[in-house]
Amino acid sequence: MSIIRTSRFVLRPYERRDATAFAYAVREAAVAADHWLSWAEETYSEQDARSWFRSVAVGHKMGTSHEYGIFSLAEEAFIGGAGLNRIDSHNRLANLGYWVRPTRRRQGVACECASALVEYAFTVLGLQRIEVVVAVGNDASAGVARKLGAHLECVAQNRLRVRGQPVPAYVFALTAHPYERPS
Repeated sequence: MSIIRTSRFVLRPYERRDATAFAYAVREAAVAADHWLSWAEETYSEQDARSWFRSVAVGHKMGTSHEYGIFSLAEEAFIGGAGLNRIDSHNRLANLGYWVRPTRRRQGVACECASALVEYAFTVLGLQRIEVVVAVGNDASAGVARKLGAHLECVAQNRLRVRGQPVPAYVFALTAHPYERPS
């Protein structure tokens, strides 16, 4: 898996040594009552993080995902995560996901990193379609999708589960013809 750099961040595969920072950031999101990160629990442990890292590595080997940790270039701090998952190599499409720890939000992190990942998906992986599925009401994530230039295709009922409940979701899409990285 390639390392992706932006002007302020590096997106790289998770390493075992990242487990402490990852678990802390997840707990930070849980304490902040981040409704949209339904997997964020106050009890999230380093073992949980390492388990996630192992599943990410398996997904990469199988060709079904490219998940990255987001780290600042300046202080090498863990900021969040972004990835392509549910990769369908036959139809050349994937889902794009991203999250940023609460203390680093509203700084353009998600948009900058997701944009770099979209460019990577189209130019390196040869994908032709990327979907961004966002729970209705998650205005910050929907805003990132719009800033990326994604087009809203529909609102799909019961498309996601948030805190165990089915919720409607926006389905945004980006296509490779033509894709221009936002400035």
